[in-house]
Amino acid sequence: MIIKNGHIFTDQGRFMQADIKLEGDRIVEIAPAGTLEGDEVIDATGKYVTPGFVDIHIHGAAGSDFCDATTEDVVKISRYEGSQGVTTFMGTTMAFDEEILTGVFEAAKPRFHQDGEGAVLRGVNMEGPFFNKAKKGAQAEKYIVDPDFDMFQRLYEKSGKNIRLIDVAPELPGALYFIRKASKLCTVSIAHTCATYDEAKAGFANGATHTTHLFNAMPAFTHRAPGVVGAAADDAAHVEIISDGIHLHPAVVRAVFAMFGNDRVCLISDSMRAAGMPNGEYSLGGQKVFMTDGKATLEDGTIAGSATCLAECFRRAVKFGVPLETALKAATINPSKAVGLFDEIGSITTGKRADVLILNKETLQPETIFIGGVKQ
Repeated sequence: MIIKNGHIFTDQGRFMQADIKLEGDRIVEIAPAGTLEGDEVIDATGKYVTPGFVDIHIHGAAGSDFCDATTEDVVKISRYEGSQGVTTFMGTTMAFDEEILTGVFEAAKPRFHQDGEGAVLRGVNMEGPFFNKAKKGAQAEKYIVDPDFDMFQRLYEKSGKNIRLIDVAPELPGALYFIRKASKLCTVSIAHTCATYDEAKAGFANGATHTTHLFNAMPAFTHRAPGVVGAAADDAAHVEIISDGIHLHPAVVRAVFAMFGNDRVCLISDSMRAAGMPNGEYSLGGQKVFMTDGKATLEDGTIAGSATCLAECFRRAVKFGVPLETALKAATINPSKAVGLFDEIGSITTGKRADVLILNKETLQPETIFIGGVKQ
């Protein structure tokens, strides 16, 4: 398959006009525009050709949740995400006990790294249960416990070593020991925390490199108490933001990119099962969630994840004033790097997987989607 004359989003985070050749599940050649020929050709003149979106923080979509613990639910999420242009995702858990999480990981095992059903599940984002109860957000308090590395290691093995990101509040008893040990196995993220600036700095010094849904479920960033946000600005390799227009004001979305730059911000959806669904009652982590016009909340009004796909979060970031190249990098290159997958996915690069989108230049909607070289 030849895609000709498109504006290719390169692994340097810039556009250039070029042709690309897909063969099998790989990108095998990138050449000057108008030079490649083949039996199958798509003319992408006037369109953007980008990597597939990479969502490293998604609980569910299309009525299903990763924690429903069935292969069928994972497939439903994969199909929906793939239809939107998300080609890779991390199944994200909630705060549950070890028995429940074991069941989730056992159910997911057959789907890890499998093609053929839309977006590819490439690992787990283990969000919980090692949180500060005071910043639990939509997490169920009864399951929240202090960091327990032995428990995490057992779950890591149960997942087939597919946990790629683990969240922890660094101020909790045993947290720094946990971070030192867990960071040797996967990315460690600071999350659902009351940490001060110094406590968060200690977390980063001991091996944390990531921050989960910046500003949400953490102390405010103020001029005398910069907290987790200030520490992340100093030390985090990557931070996540939810640019749905509900979790963060558009001015804050712009400010995060101004503060952290183009290389450190990861757009995420944090979507739950209501994504792609009509208004109504749903659930998250065993709790009732009510979704109205894209806003998902618990009964007490607490925001409960999002109901917005990453592809739409990307488009909204651009609408909020984030430059197109910057927003694309935050939805593809940066999240791939954050969870150690950039050698395989996340950019239009010879030798990488052929996870490729052809986007309408005006709407930024995908007109053609390839996942592993297969047109969807």
